[in-house]
Amino acid sequence: MRLGILTDSTADLPRYLIQQHQIEIVPSILVLDGKEYADGEGISREEFYARLPGFKTHPTTSAPSIGEFTARYQKLFEDGCDHILSIHAAGPLTSILSAAGQASQEFVDRITILDSLSLSLGLGFQVLAAADEMEDGLEAALAAIESTRKRLHVYAALDTMDYLRRSGRLPAPVTFLGGMLNIKPVIELADGEIKAAGAARTTQQADERMLHLAKSAGKLERLAILHTGAERRARGFLNQLMREASQSLPREILMVNVTPVIGAHVGPNGLGLAMVKAK
Repeated sequence: MRLGILTDSTADLPRYLIQQHQIEIVPSILVLDGKEYADGEGISREEFYARLPGFKTHPTTSAPSIGEFTARYQKLFEDGCDHILSIHAAGPLTSILSAAGQASQEFVDRITILDSLSLSLGLGFQVLAAADEMEDGLEAALAAIESTRKRLHVYAALDTMDYLRRSGRLPAPVTFLGGMLNIKPVIELADGEIKAAGAARTTQQADERMLHLAKSAGKLERLAILHTGAERRARGFLNQLMREASQSLPREILMVNVTPVIGAHVGPNGLGLAMVKAK
């Protein structure tokens, strides 16, 4: 059985990995000052974050249409796939999973829909785990995802809570942190929920908290340093992590400027970590 793998653009996978593993990507929609953009088209990530604080109206996002998913599924079947594993951004945080599920109903028993319960490389690492096992079929891919998910940790140190507050997804403990004077919240994305993981008075203290989280994870199988238009901060963080914990780090470390579809909700100048602990 030939397995096809499809995900959405919130997976934040670099283009070379998408091409290497032949992963189908469905772009989400970004709306800037009333104009719609397919995620990854029309505006670069660098330009988006440079302009983000100055938009007249706050950017919004929406899921791909059901029709877009239907067309992508049809394409994969026409290309010779017998079954499709469709894995997506956390269901509690976005309607992407719902759109994919509705589209899959046209292809009875030929598509498996899966909620990653994560975002960015928290989703992307699950997709890569499945891709590594796709030649062995669906069950092997699902087992690889389950194993990865059990060892996955995703954290972010935000420069401001304003953007996330506008998303309406904040639980009370995180809202409380953001309301404290001059606080840089550190959050965790786990089981599809945003949770408080600490707070700092300064960016440096927030980075130190993130460094502690990375080092305390132990030996890592996969690691991505994430940022929202803050490459200098992210590279400085990575350099420090390599100095202090090089023996625990994987050979390949991804550095990702997070897609605007996520960045619109978390704001600029943020730092993130997606980690998969070694078995």
